[in-house]
Amino acid sequence: MVSKTSEQAHSTQSRLENIATPKLKFKEKLSYGLGDLGNGMMFDMGQIYLLKFFTDILGISAFYGGLVFLVSKIFDAFVDTGVGTYIDSRTNIGKRGKFRPFILYGTVPLAICTVLSFISPHLDQTGKVIWAFATYMLFNAAYSCVNIPYGSLSASMTVNSEDRTQLSVYRNLGSQAALFVAGIVVIPLVNQFPNHAIGYPVAVAILAVVGVILHLICYKNVKERHVIQRPKQKGLGKKAFLSVLNNGAFAILAIYTLLTIMAMFLKQSSQLYYFQYVMDAPNLVGLVSTLNFIVLIPALFLTTLLSKSVGKKMTAIIGIGGFVICEFLNFIYFGGHLTTFLIVNTISSFFLVIPNTVTWAFIADVVEYGQWKSGIRSEGITYSSYSFTRKISQALAGFIPGVALTMIGYQPNVAQSAETLTGLKILFFGVPGVGCLIALLIFLFGYPLTDKRHKQIVKELALREEI
Repeated sequence: MVSKTSEQAHSTQSRLENIATPKLKFKEKLSYGLGDLGNGMMFDMGQIYLLKFFTDILGISAFYGGLVFLVSKIFDAFVDTGVGTYIDSRTNIGKRGKFRPFILYGTVPLAICTVLSFISPHLDQTGKVIWAFATYMLFNAAYSCVNIPYGSLSASMTVNSEDRTQLSVYRNLGSQAALFVAGIVVIPLVNQFPNHAIGYPVAVAILAVVGVILHLICYKNVKERHVIQRPKQKGLGKKAFLSVLNNGAFAILAIYTLLTIMAMFLKQSSQLYYFQYVMDAPNLVGLVSTLNFIVLIPALFLTTLLSKSVGKKMTAIIGIGGFVICEFLNFIYFGGHLTTFLIVNTISSFFLVIPNTVTWAFIADVVEYGQWKSGIRSEGITYSSYSFTRKISQALAGFIPGVALTMIGYQPNVAQSAETLTGLKILFFGVPGVGCLIALLIFLFGYPLTDKRHKQIVKELALREEI
């Protein structure tokens, strides 16, 4: 009996040491980041260009274009939950793993749906609106089938805090690289075609093919290490979902995300209008994307240093605070002059990289927090519920510009009134700045998981032999 107890104690100690030691190799971390680069090759097309494609190429009103985003993203939020529930309910997990097969088999259908959303058929106005709804909803459903497993994957790759921060760094590197490529490549490719109705689907198709290749690299080179296969038990899925609802850390993270992601995507959706009509520089998106990418590596490096010295929570707060200050400075002083706008906007983007990077480590930490409280580990449901929040944010970010453009009197391809130009300035700087300020205060005072607290929770789970 003594020998058995000693053996159990040694096993537990070995498990704790294994958890405490970072183990992910550069190749695996890079491959995981390339997965989000692949996501962005398809997803960013819609977030940056689709509203303008709807209004200027397909020929539907800004209101209906915004409504497409609102309805499609809300629909997709429920699809996310369904996909996450299905992933967690799987009982026959094969050699390909719990999450990786969805990336393998979902990438080509996603690429096809991406291109379909940028095709402009010859239909009447009603037909065009129906087409926009149908293709974008189909795209979002296909994206969920790839992105939910991809996002859930990190919690199964490692439970080490340092490894998770590094995965978040590489993921955000991939995400920002996708924004950079989309920002500098799409418009020049589209302009190669006299008919932009042909140029858009061709440009999008090229990037979608690249996205498929990157997804396959991610699938091949990452490994699932901490996967729990649920037993067949009636009502377990409901218990897992309820455990997420009772997860206080998740609730605060969801509210924080709702506000910050809405702000980020709101800027992406409105930037083309602001550059064209306020700055009188319709091709400015390429330069802005280049400057944002230049500051990416320094921002990621600073994120790593800050997270080691002050923890992930304070790192996120520092980043959001810097972003808010820069947005207000551009709104009040610098946003109307090209040089000063570019300087302050680039600094703003530098700060925004920081919270966007550590966010992915937060959701992985919340998985263990929920498991510690309820005894149920639910990567898929937790991540899909988090993604639900992100999709609602994206829905609002797509809908608000459409409604706002209508309210401020926007008319496509004509000179705008002074009131419309002021409205574009509020939409591009003011609304994101206020939203992120509220998010900062909520997260600072409400989020309970510091790195120290998370390490203690992981230790307790290891002692309970649950990881």
